[in-house]
Amino acid sequence: MRFLFLVCTDETAEPYDAADDNIEAWVSELDARGARLMGDRLRPNADAIAVKRREGKVVVSDGPFAEAKEVIGGFDVIECADRDEAIEIAAKHPMSRFGQIEIREFWPL
Repeated sequence: MRFLFLVCTDETAEPYDAADDNIEAWVSELDARGARLMGDRLRPNADAIAVKRREGKVVVSDGPFAEAKEVIGGFDVIECADRDEAIEIAAKHPMSRFGQIEIREFWPL
């Protein structure tokens, strides 16, 4: 099963501590397991654009777009056996402490 992890900030989380940020170890473990297919940080919300088509016209808007306290700062695509394994993997991500990980299962076409 393939899952998308949305790596988000969360103002209710404990303060970020670089000494406890073990992202390199997390990535290495998942790469060794063959579970992490890809992932990366995202540019800030202010650099985002939205594209929509309305009444036959393309409308492009600069970000940010929503008054949200949480910000998506990155993503990972994970291949694992089931939802329980996805939760286990997400719980080890450092941002599960300093933010939150939203898990979304792919819905193949």
